[in-house]
Amino acid sequence: MYLELFKLHELPFRLTPDPQFLYLSKHHARAKAYMESTIWFTDGFVVITGEIGSGKTTLIETFLKELEKDVVVAQINQTQVTAIEFLQSVLVQFGFSPFKMKKAELLATLNEFLVEQYSNGRRVLLIVDEAQNLSNKVLEEIRMLSGVETTKEKVLRIILAGQPELNDKLNAPGLVQLAQRIRLRFHLTALSKTDMAAYVQHRLEVAGSQGREIFESETFPLIYRYTGGIPRLVNTLADTSMMAAFAQDRPNVSVDDVKAAIEELQWVEYAERSVKLQALHGVPGSMNGGMHSGANGSEPTTGERRIVLGRILVGFNGQTIAERELTPGRFIIGRTPDNDLQIDSKYISRHHAQIITSIHTSVLEDLNSTNGIYVRAKRVRRRMLNDGDVVQIGQHEIMYFDERTNRSRTAFHEVDDDAQPLHDGPDRGHAATMAQDDISAALDDERDEQVEIK
Repeated sequence: MYLELFKLHELPFRLTPDPQFLYLSKHHARAKAYMESTIWFTDGFVVITGEIGSGKTTLIETFLKELEKDVVVAQINQTQVTAIEFLQSVLVQFGFSPFKMKKAELLATLNEFLVEQYSNGRRVLLIVDEAQNLSNKVLEEIRMLSGVETTKEKVLRIILAGQPELNDKLNAPGLVQLAQRIRLRFHLTALSKTDMAAYVQHRLEVAGSQGREIFESETFPLIYRYTGGIPRLVNTLADTSMMAAFAQDRPNVSVDDVKAAIEELQWVEYAERSVKLQALHGVPGSMNGGMHSGANGSEPTTGERRIVLGRILVGFNGQTIAERELTPGRFIIGRTPDNDLQIDSKYISRHHAQIITSIHTSVLEDLNSTNGIYVRAKRVRRRMLNDGDVVQIGQHEIMYFDERTNRSRTAFHEVDDDAQPLHDGPDRGHAATMAQDDISAALDDERDEQVEIK
């Protein structure tokens, strides 16, 4: 092979999923953050979709590799099964031998196992890859499993991953109850031209390039034209191009080598081969739950429109109890009704913390609260928020999502004038009174202060 010629210690463009080679583009990082949210919030599904070869499986493998030891995982990849076969597959993943069990016994065993794991302080996660192949009956079984709960919370976390057809299936009239359980959805798009070049260089670096330019810069536009930024196609073309250069005994891949590889693969330009992906290329990843319309489900009027730069999910006891948008300016969190987000808890100060949002950053700041704010178990006074950060505030968790990574899908929303305070429990309230601050003053404050990153 070409390893010696290019001075690499392993093949950089293998098609098998390998977490070591994962390149986290903004979209991939966002999808991973959504997966990680299942560990914090037990209510509802997370659905990740993407074209064939977009990196879903590699992302899942990376996510699984980083899980804590108290998370018990069932990973299902064979999805062309009956409802009973699916339940058997899940139990096999949990260490059972269920092949002689009838359906009632399968369900009873699963329920007992889930409750037992919860009692022992373990979290249980079900990941289904290639979920677009699941029948409606199997999807209904998954919905029923998601309802297993103790007196305090649901005990099964679920991630469904699949091709774009999965969204069509989940939106079908016969699966309305299941669709209502979906908390987050994200569509993993292809790499941009810039990300694709960085992706190639990243994989070469992992394989041992040590910064050497193996692919000439002129090759990247051509590679993009024929792959559309789909990672699996990039791997195939890049590997074949390196073989072409190897055949000519050249230590660098030129445009001629890429052209030779394209001819060998008998490819046409990606736009010609996949009109469908072009249509999906602008489809955003999005929060589920009608967040792209007005408060009553209708489109907001022009006078009510706001630029959304971030979102937060508020959790209590594993349940999502609120979701809020962050627009330019201050967003105050505290116990009293005059805050933008009211959390009615004795552990929350009157004005506990604020998030200052500008075009470029969202900064979390403690407002001299009694119990403080914590990120990764460390108390912080001021922190620039990153996509996927989880903030502990009293007994509540706040998970932050950066919308700047998807500026093309900036949405506009109405202010909810009928918001109610949040309480210590998922059943007592969902919203907060929205108080408007002076945006320009907030941005001036942010410019004047030095941000301390903990």
